Amino acid sequence: MKPDILVVCGPTASGKTALAAELALRLDGEVVSADSMQVYRRMDIGTAKPTPGEMRGVPHHMLDVADPWENYSVARYVEDAVPIVDGILARGRLPIVAGGTGLYIDNLAAGRRFAPFQPDSGLREELQSRVRTQGLPVLRETLERVDPDAAGRIHPNDEKRTLRALEVYLSTGKTITQHNRESQALPNRYTPLTIALNFTQRPWLWERIDRRVDEMMARGLEGEVRGLLDAGIPRQCTAMQAIGYKEIAEALCSGRPAREGAEEVKLRSRQYAKRQLTWFRRNRQAYWVNWEKIPDLSAAADFSTELVRESGLR
Repeated sequence: MKPDILVVCGPTASGKTALAAELALRLDGEVVSADSMQVYRRMDIGTAKPTPGEMRGVPHHMLDVADPWENYSVARYVEDAVPIVDGILARGRLPIVAGGTGLYIDNLAAGRRFAPFQPDSGLREELQSRVRTQGLPVLRETLERVDPDAAGRIHPNDEKRTLRALEVYLSTGKTITQHNRESQALPNRYTPLTIALNFTQRPWLWERIDRRVDEMMARGLEGEVRGLLDAGIPRQCTAMQAIGYKEIAEALCSGRPAREGAEEVKLRSRQYAKRQLTWFRRNRQAYWVNWEKIPDLSAAADFSTELVRESGLR
């Protein structure tokens, strides 16, 4: 099928922001962020959220849409992002989905419908209370009885996903397995043309990651983390588990220098980059731009623009 959206993906520090902005300028596009941490307000430095200068006047969407104490999810991302992508298409412009969270990208392209959940129903609190009084294994037994497929997929110690699966069944009468099966049977909402970024030699990506972390520290990452902690943002919430925030917060709260936390950030970022590459390499239709040590943005933009033209996307 003819593609209708452009995706720019790749591991952390691979140049996605710069390429997406350049392509948006060349192709009359707007950027839709697909980064699970850039959705949070007040988390700018550690998430490498694009600055106004990096945006280059291009509209960027799905930034700063949640507060740090909220547990933002892929379901909410799809719900929020689909109307934005549809709006860009309706304006005759090109949606450029750019980011490193593969789960968000894939589910947005699919337009995945998630099992309904009523957060104010009190059901979550009731199930959490049962975990405290009866223990998670008791609820696991219930899940194994009503949805053995989900029980087989979910780790026995994964309380969050176990409770989510039970919530779906108890509130809708359908298992989460059935909801997922019905959703996956639907045709994808969008057809993406995917440009994936990497480096021809792994050490060059590691150097980029290390340099980015050093730049984050110079820009004030320690102060950003302190500000979140001082505001009472719980360290266990989803936002504070992000790479760059968790490690700095642990260092500060244990009385160690933030610089020690920064070295841990470099390690965790490299590990995360490996996982991202594994995810994106599963896409056999992706076109790869493999940078040399110094990325050639102009050449990559020329290559990508030609692909867009050839595909009929623009």
